[in-house]
Order: sequence, then C-alpha cells, then structure tokens
Amino acid sequence: MAAFLQWRKFVFFDKDTVKDPVDNGKDFVLPKGISACDSGRGHIVLGDMEGKIWLLTRSLQLTSFQAYKLRVTHLYQLKQHSILVSVGQDEQGINPLVKVWNLDKRDSGNPLCTRIFPAIPGNKPTEVSCLSVHENLNFMAIGFTDGSVVLTKGDITRDRHSKILTLHEGTCPVTGLAFRQVAKVTHLFVATLEKVHCYTLSIKEYPKIELDTHGCALQCSSLADPSQDSQFIVAGDECVYLYQPDERGPCFAFDGHKLLAHWHRGYLFLLIRDIKSPNKTGFGSRESFPSDKQLLTIYDLDNKFIAYSASFDDVIDVVAEWGSFYILTRDGKMFVLQEKDTQTKLEMLFKKNLFVMAINLAKSQHLDSDGLSEIFRQYGDHLYLKGDHDGAIQQYIRTIGKLEPSYVIRKFLDAQRIHNLTAYLQALHRQSLANADHTTLLLNCYTKLKDSSKLEEFIKSSESEVHFDVEIAIKVLRQAGYHSHAVFLAEKHMHHEWYLKIQLEDLKNYQEGLRYIGRLSFEQAESNMKRYGKTLMHHVPEGTTLLLKGLCTNYKPSGDVTEKDSLDMSRVNKANSEEFIPIFANNPRELKAFLEHMIEVDPSSPQGVYDTLLELRLQDWAHEQDPERKKVLQGEAVFLLRSDNTVFDKALVLCQMHNFKEGVLYLYEKGKLYQQIMHYHMQNEEYGKVVEACKRYGDQEGCLWEQALGYFARKEEDCKAYISEVLHHIDQNNLMPPLLVVQTLAHNSTATLSVIKDYLINKLQRESQQIEDDERKIRQYREETAHLRSEIQELKMSAKIFQKTKCNMCNSPLELPSVHFLCSHSFHQHCFESYAESEAECPTCTPENRKVMDMLRAQDQKRDLHDHFNRQLRSSNDGFSVVADYFGRGVFNKLTLVTDPPGSKTIGSLDVSLQRDLLIHTKRNS
Repeated sequence: MAAFLQWRKFVFFDKDTVKDPVDNGKDFVLPKGISACDSGRGHIVLGDMEGKIWLLTRSLQLTSFQAYKLRVTHLYQLKQHSILVSVGQDEQGINPLVKVWNLDKRDSGNPLCTRIFPAIPGNKPTEVSCLSVHENLNFMAIGFTDGSVVLTKGDITRDRHSKILTLHEGTCPVTGLAFRQVAKVTHLFVATLEKVHCYTLSIKEYPKIELDTHGCALQCSSLADPSQDSQFIVAGDECVYLYQPDERGPCFAFDGHKLLAHWHRGYLFLLIRDIKSPNKTGFGSRESFPSDKQLLTIYDLDNKFIAYSASFDDVIDVVAEWGSFYILTRDGKMFVLQEKDTQTKLEMLFKKNLFVMAINLAKSQHLDSDGLSEIFRQYGDHLYLKGDHDGAIQQYIRTIGKLEPSYVIRKFLDAQRIHNLTAYLQALHRQSLANADHTTLLLNCYTKLKDSSKLEEFIKSSESEVHFDVEIAIKVLRQAGYHSHAVFLAEKHMHHEWYLKIQLEDLKNYQEGLRYIGRLSFEQAESNMKRYGKTLMHHVPEGTTLLLKGLCTNYKPSGDVTEKDSLDMSRVNKANSEEFIPIFANNPRELKAFLEHMIEVDPSSPQGVYDTLLELRLQDWAHEQDPERKKVLQGEAVFLLRSDNTVFDKALVLCQMHNFKEGVLYLYEKGKLYQQIMHYHMQNEEYGKVVEACKRYGDQEGCLWEQALGYFARKEEDCKAYISEVLHHIDQNNLMPPLLVVQTLAHNSTATLSVIKDYLINKLQRESQQIEDDERKIRQYREETAHLRSEIQELKMSAKIFQKTKCNMCNSPLELPSVHFLCSHSFHQHCFESYAESEAECPTCTPENRKVMDMLRAQDQKRDLHDHFNRQLRSSNDGFSVVADYFGRGVFNKLTLVTDPPGSKTIGSLDVSLQRDLLIHTKRNS
C-alpha cells in the first residue's frame, strides 16, 4: 500500500446511489443472482443464475429474455455493433454453449439468436473462464480452465462462414483475453494464472511470444485505450504490468490482492480486497463473505494521481455507460460515479497550488490553448507571489500568444528583475509576436545590462526569419551608442539609409559610406548620392567625383553581384547629371572636371551641364591674367557657345555678366538680334564696327541705317566720314525721306551743309527726273484718252461698215447667219454660240476688257480704303494701333489679280511710297 500512497489522492468523481425512477425514495434494485455483466450500445447487459439476460436502459427500464435453461456465465457486448455474445448452460454437466444475439432483430419479441455452438476445446469437457470478441466480428476467443484457448475465425455470427481452432494449450486456467488492433495488425493477449502470451493473428502461422512468467486472477486484466498505446494491463498482487505485443512495458507498484481490473476512458479501475479482511487466495477467489470490504481505486496513470477511492461491499463488476461509471454489488444496489468537469478538477488543483498537475491534467483532457494559457498564468502568478521570479517567468513565457504581454512586463519592470524581463522579451521575439515597443524594451535591457554578447546573439541570429522590427532595433542601438551593432544590423538587412546615416553622421566614416553607396543598385545609389553628396564631396571630393562620373554615364555596382544585379547590369543605368550640380557648390575644380567629363562621354548631356560649364569657364577667363592662357580659355568658352547645347538666354546673361565680348556678339548674331549688335558697338563707341554692322545686317533689318545716322548725328565728335557713308547707303536704297534726314542731322553741331550737299543734290536730280518721266506719261495718257474719245464719238455718230470676210474664231469664210461686233470682229453664229460666254461681249475682246474692269475696280477700292484708313489714322489717339489692326487684317498684303502675269506689280496693293508715308506719319503722330 505504501507505493500508491505516494500518489496524490483527489475526489474527481461524485458518488450516488442509483434511485428507482418509479419510486424516487427507494434505491434501484438489480435482479437477483447476477452472474455476469457488460455494457455498450446504450444499455447494460446482465446475466443471472436462472439463464436470463437482462437489458437495462438509460431510463432504468429492465427487460429480460430466457437465453439459457440453466444459467448465464459470461457476457460480451460489442461496442460498435448491436451484437451480444453469451456463454451459458442449457443442461446439467460441463456443457457450455456460446450463443450470438442480434439485439436489433427480434424473434417472437426476443433478440434474434444467430448462432449457437458448444464451447469446448476439442472433445474435452471443461469450464469457460473468459471470453473476448474482436470488434470487426471476425475473431472470437474463448478461454478455459484447463489452459486452452479456442479461436473462432470468420464471421462469428454465422456457422457457415467461421472456422474454430484451438489456439493455445496449457495447464493453468486462462484468466484474461484481449484483442489488440493497430493498423492492419491483430494481436491476441492471453493471460493465465502463471504466464502472459501474445499471438499475432494477422500472420497465418499465428506466432506466439511469451511476455511474462507471472499472470493474474480472473477479471484482473484489461486492454488500455490508444492513449496508452493499447497496452495489455495485468494486475498482479504486487504490481500492475503493462505489455506491448512484443515486450513488457511500464510497471506500477500497487500492492494488494486484486479482485478486478478495468480500463475505462483513460482511467485504471482496481478493486482491491481491504487489508482488514481475511486473506483469501487461489483461483476463483472472487467468493467472499458479505462483510468483506473492497476498495475501489481509480488511477490516472498519465498524470500519476488517484482520481477516486472508496470502499464497497462485494462488488460484482464496474461498467461504463451513458457518460458515467456504474458499480454493481451483490446486494442488488447500483452506484453511479459521475466525473467532475475539467474546470472543477482544475479549480480543486488550484486551491492546493498543484499547478504542474493541473497542467498535465489539462493536456491529457485536450484542453484548448486558451485554457492552458490561463493555467500557466495562474501558476506564474503563484510563483511570482512566492518570490520565485525565475520560475514565474518560465510559466509566463508559456502564455505568449494568449496573454497580453503588458500583463507580464509590468510585473518585471523593476531594475532587479531585468534578467527575467529579458528572458520573457526574448521568447516573445522568438515567436514573432513582439511589436516595436517590445523590441525597444529588449534592446534597452541589453544595453542597461551591458550584455554585448547577448546583444550580438540577438541581432546576429543566423535564422532566416527575423523576429523583431529591424528599423526600431537600429534606432534604439544608435540612440544607446552601439553604433557598430546598428551598422551591422542595417547592412545585414539592407537598410541602406540607416547604414549611411550612422556611418556618415555618427561615425564620420566617409570613405566607408562612399564605398557602400558604390555597391548599391542604381536607384538606391542615385537617391543616396542626392542626400549625402554634399557631405561626401566636402570630405572625400575625389572619390565622390569619380562615383558621380560613373553614376551619370553607365553605372555598374561594385562588390558581389547577385542574379538581380546581373540583370540590372545588362541595361544602361544613367542618372541625370544636371541634378548633381548643386553637390559641387563649394568645389568648383571638381565640378569643372565632372562637367567636362560629362560632355566628353555624353555630348547629349542636359543643357544645364553646358550652362554651368560655360559659367565656370567664363569665371576662369575673367580671372586669368596670363594672355596666352586667357586666349585658350576664350576659345573654350566660344566652343561651348557654338555647340548649340547651351540655353540662349542663360548664356547671353553669363556673357554679359563677365563682359565676354566675343560671346555676346556671337549670341546676338545667332539670335538675329542685329539692333543689339549695333547698340553694343555704339555703347563701346566703335564707329567703324557700327557701320560694318549696318553693312552686314542692313539687308535683313533696314532700320539699322536710320539708327546709325541718328547715332552719329548725336555725336559731337567729327563723324563726317561715317555720316557720309551712311547717307550714301540711305540714298542708294531710298531708306529715308530727305526731310527726315535733314531733321536728324540738325541735332549735330559739327555736321555742316557740306555733309549732305551731295546727298541733297542727288536726291533733287532724281526727283526732277521722276517729274519729267511723270509729265511725259501724263501727255501720253492724254493723247491716248483723246484718241479713245474720238473713237467713241465716231461709233456713236457714224455707221459702222463690216467688211470682214473671215470668221475671227475659225478663220473660215463668213457665211450667213453671222454675228458682227463694233470692235470689227465677226463670227459665224455657230462659232459665236460655241465660244461666247455672254451674248453682249465679243469673245476675242472679253479677256482684255475684264482686265481693264478689274483694274478700275481695284482703283476704286484703293481709293476708298485709302480715304477710310487716313480718316481713322487722323482721328485716333493711338495711330500705331490702327496700323497694326490693318496689318492684322491683311490690308497691306500684296493683292494678286487673276489676270496679272507672274512678277508684275499689282495695282490693287498700296505701293511702297504710300506705305512709307503712312509709317512716317504714324511715327510722327505717336
């Protein structure tokens, strides 16, 4: 008894006496003379000494039928089929019969008996000691008192489909049989008073293994469920043994003379004779005096505790049905043991602070993770209150994923508990359930403990999965001054921004930062150079310039090349060089080298590159004192201007700022700003170049000569030679009215009449010649007009004689009918009708007449337009707006008549002199 007293004892079952449902006040009474019992399929089966089999339902309704004439000795109810197998006697003597009953089918109101056969090994009459049936209905084993075991193979419910053979022979009575089915392998355990054997029935020869050399009494063996690996349990007087098919398993030292051993739903039921009772041994020792006390103990072998223990009087058997356990006694009573629910059991264990046992119990009861987590929490709280902080934190770690971490963290925020807090946070990270705050707290714990080894182990873990927020870890390590760890973490997890921030801002390791950027992909290298370029240029100018040159031409990362990088290297990666110019703000020498490299390798570089390089070259040119070098720099600057890659406006401003004459004049000429060229020479008082500019660009812009005349007229110096040359060109091209020339030169005190004498004489001579030509034309037109009038008068006053003999259209002799016109043209009537456009017009004269009519209409239109334009011009306050409006409407455009030959002057357009007069008039009015 000392062995199992070491096991903790609990009351996990409630014991009640089963009451009669008809009479609630009385106990339920079993039939008398019960000799065998079993349970399954929703009822308890009882066999008595009168041959009856009783069926007890859940509502405690008893029904019976006569199975044998004398008595029932053994019953076996299958759990998965409504098949009942019984052994009994129909006649005196040793003649046991096996009957198989189908409880679902009826025969005259009783269950149908499907098979009857005698239970004897061979021809030897002997008593049946035990019975077992396989759940697949293919095997039935019958044990006898002479040591024999008969195996029925095939369909046990029918004689035709089954075969009976003697499987085992011996000298000791067989006390226990049990079938074990695992996968497709079937075993039969055989227990006798002296030995335990195991047969393998799935092999044709039925091989046998002797497992042990001691056995057990009747009803002292059972088969465990799969939770105990379906082991065969044998209860001896000193120990309880568990057997596998090929070996003996664990052993439990439970003293006492065993009367009954059962395995129900994970529990081992042992019925032991009370030690106060007289000791009775031997086969068939179940017979006892009514005063004998028997101790029923329920063991939980997994968790090593006693779930229930109580004394009973003369127990017949213990059966499990309807979710409870029923104890049948010989005095006709029936007791029920109802198991407490899991939560009640756990609360009983909690009250005794048996948390380890509660955890084991919960696991064996397959409690869900939430329930287990609550047990771990209570266990942790218990240990924490006892001061066992190390043990408590281990329990709290087991709650991760269910219990809110802050519940635990608050308990261990004390500086003295930092080791426990660290352990909990580490576990939290291992399960990938930590948030950013937990990572921060853990790293702060490491830094407070100054535990560099743990810190390195945490951040340098070789696991493929990272259990923390890397960016938060980098921030915390950087703030705590662990820069090397932060740099390692940033580099390992490719947080390039943080790596460079720490290297450049904290460690001042500019060379390493530059090397790291050179290993990045194109996009990352470009963005980081824009961010840190100025800092790197200040400290590592040459290396930074070299990297930028590569970045803006065809960037290739340095270092190890991954498969992705190799794909990137197959395409050209080129940054916009113009975007990196601000990086060189304080490094003009490097900037110039960078820009010159860019335009050399990539002539199609952005305009900003050329503009910046031009500015640098102009600055060098302006500050250079050596004439030779200055000339070289001048050529370089002009080369850039001639490349047509600079922005015109920016280049012009730069040349003007640095007073770069060659560049300014080139850009003026390039932009066709001829007036600006001349004004530039005027500002520098380069008289000869002013005249030269008028000669070069006067054809493109005629007003240059007028501006040159006005410029020289304002000069007080003696500029007679230049004025004479300008006047000559104005006279040759008739660029200005003489009166305007005289008014312009009137402002110059040094310009005398001799300067314009030749000009005026030539002008007056040409005008006199023009007057003579005009008068000659007037006389000619008058003579022609008089001749025309005489012809008209003659046509009106005298008869016209038509003497034409040929048609003017077909040049054939005229024939009647014919058509004659006053213009002396005659036509056949059919020719006239074929070619004439109008009956009133001569086909031959019509084109010339139309031309004259168009000219007349054009003259009328010109006269009206001229008058209207002059009226508007005089009445308007802004004459220039009027002229611009007429230009916009195309009034001054050349009007080409259909009848005009190509290249002829048009009468319908305003002539040049009129346009000049209008412009001069507008200029003076404005």
